[in-house]
Amino acid sequence: MTLLSSIRLSDAEKLNVLRRLDQFRRWHSLDEKRCCLVCGEIFTGREIQVLESTDGGAPLRVICPTEHCHATAMEWVPPTEDVLIKIAMVEAECRWVRLVGQAGQAIQWYQRSASNTTSRTKSKPRLG
Repeated sequence: MTLLSSIRLSDAEKLNVLRRLDQFRRWHSLDEKRCCLVCGEIFTGREIQVLESTDGGAPLRVICPTEHCHATAMEWVPPTEDVLIKIAMVEAECRWVRLVGQAGQAIQWYQRSASNTTSRTKSKPRLG
């Protein structure tokens, strides 16, 4: 297994690395923004991590700067209005699914507690 470590590059070197390794979109400057389709974060070329293998055997790699996200250039797009709308819609749908799940759990909890309360109470004798 090859271990990778982050390396520091000058701005010119980093821009050259991005231009060489990002075969999907053109980089004109390090101030350009990209949106990661994996984590949904927006970042600039300056923030992107450049990795190299510790043994020097593997070529350089670029990954998303977001912690725990290892998306590569193939998964980055310019943050157009359409992309941002789609990401917002997916996030809203995820929140909706979580809310529905929580509501279902709350209903089940209420039904269980209501049935437990009913079974523990004694019925009153009928008058008349």
